[in-house]
Amino acid sequence: MSELLRALAVLSEPPSRQAARVADVLGLGRAPSRVEWTELFQLELPPYASIYLGGEGWIGGEARDRVAGFWRALGLVPPAEPDHLAALLGLYAEAQEAGAPESVLRALLWEHLLSWLPVYLAKTGELAPDPYRRWAELIEETLLVEAARLPSERLVPLHLRETGTVLDPREAGAEAFLETLLAPARSGVLLTRADVRNAARDLHLGLRVGERSFALRALLAQDAEATLRWLAAEAEQWAERHRRHGGALAPVDELWAQRAERTAALLEELAQTIGKEVSRV
Repeated sequence: MSELLRALAVLSEPPSRQAARVADVLGLGRAPSRVEWTELFQLELPPYASIYLGGEGWIGGEARDRVAGFWRALGLVPPAEPDHLAALLGLYAEAQEAGAPESVLRALLWEHLLSWLPVYLAKTGELAPDPYRRWAELIEETLLVEAARLPSERLVPLHLRETGTVLDPREAGAEAFLETLLAPARSGVLLTRADVRNAARDLHLGLRVGERSFALRALLAQDAEATLRWLAAEAEQWAERHRRHGGALAPVDELWAQRAERTAALLEELAQTIGKEVSRV
């Protein structure tokens, strides 16, 4: 198991001869190209836990500090990027090989891996080319085996317990609304650049090139009601995705699903409010 985790970790790092050998051993069909790695890991889905677990939705912050604290609790010096997927998979493999107590492995598994990776891997499966799609499947299969061996004991990860939900723009303002909508742990929704492009295409709206918040703001300015309804439908789909394991990753999956449902309800309510206002004009 530890050797498999180390091999999978290698593939989240820039392509190399070692990565090509690993891809061959794992039966990925072919080694991913540098362009594919850049598109997936730098532009669409950076593999840092803090992005998906932090209330801000970006690299760093309290979520990264919490991950670094776990390294220190094990008596290790955290690397420069303690929440990078390769670092976390390597840490789990190292803990296994060192014969760490099950309590340590369970905490690492549920607090710092299963708290975000099922969400991340689901999106990877949608966006990634074949080698990375199979890579994502292998990671999920491996972690599901570990989840069955080390059940969560119904504890919700601290990362998720301390993260709020999407803020209502009628109370907090549009900027805070968009920031929290784009923070996966708050919204239960992982919106990538590709998703924003799809929204513009589906709604026949002009796409402004830039960060997701900038592009979303432009879509809302063109047709707020349609954009909000598109986002609500996306949130509803995420609620279904979160429950795809059928309880194998409870209660983590359920918490993610509930947040996605709450987000969908808020977005639909906002769309209805705007629709009523327009109808009065």
